[in-house]
Amino acid sequence: MDLKQTKTYIIGNWKMNPASEADAEEMFDEVEDEVYKIDGEKVEVVICPPFVFLSNFDSDGKVKLGAQDIFWENSGAFTGEISADMLRRLGVRYAIIGHSERRQYLGETDEMVNLKIKAALAGKVRPILCIGETLEERQRGDTGEIIVNQVEKALAEIPGKDLIGNLIVAYEPIWAIGSGAVPSPDEVMSIGLLIKKVLAKIYGNRDVAESVPILYGGSVNRDNSFDLVDKTGLRGLLIGGASLKPREFVEIVRRFAK
Repeated sequence: MDLKQTKTYIIGNWKMNPASEADAEEMFDEVEDEVYKIDGEKVEVVICPPFVFLSNFDSDGKVKLGAQDIFWENSGAFTGEISADMLRRLGVRYAIIGHSERRQYLGETDEMVNLKIKAALAGKVRPILCIGETLEERQRGDTGEIIVNQVEKALAEIPGKDLIGNLIVAYEPIWAIGSGAVPSPDEVMSIGLLIKKVLAKIYGNRDVAESVPILYGGSVNRDNSFDLVDKTGLRGLLIGGASLKPREFVEIVRRFAK
């Protein structure tokens, strides 16, 4: 098995948008229609809509389905939660886990993130682990420590063999999300290398590290998207606001399909 990843992942996180089913279907169809015209060998395109829209979309098309969260139990008295089994039955292949907005607004901890990753892996849903520092942590020079701690805690007691071909890590500096500001390509590259180093240290070899695609997220747009991958060695992007603009999102996809 070739552990070195070659495919670029372009993942759209719609967050709590759009308001209506009709708008969601129109947005998804516009993206899918254009992606069908693009060479799919180089790019994996994923859309993560709100849970209520997942069943509206074709899960067997070129655009793959992702969820914005997942719960760590597969069934039971957990009001409002969604299990890996439920998601898989809808054709969902990916799940965002540990997004900073869930950590900030809903009190999600590293321990909860760890449980969710375990559940996703057991349920054959591919986890997209989000990590990143706040502006205050960045200004204190604590970025590296924060990244190391988040990765180590998120992957506690998870065997390396379970991650190969499954785990994706998205570096999303919290201060960049929605702000229009992004770190330099050199900064992003250094974080990507740090994540690989941590993975290699945890598992005692580089196989797991080389198998895990590292993505960037945070104020990604058509103008900065290419440099954030081409100049950093990362394997793709987790896109928020720009994913709600189908033409811009598809334009970003095209850049990596050439």
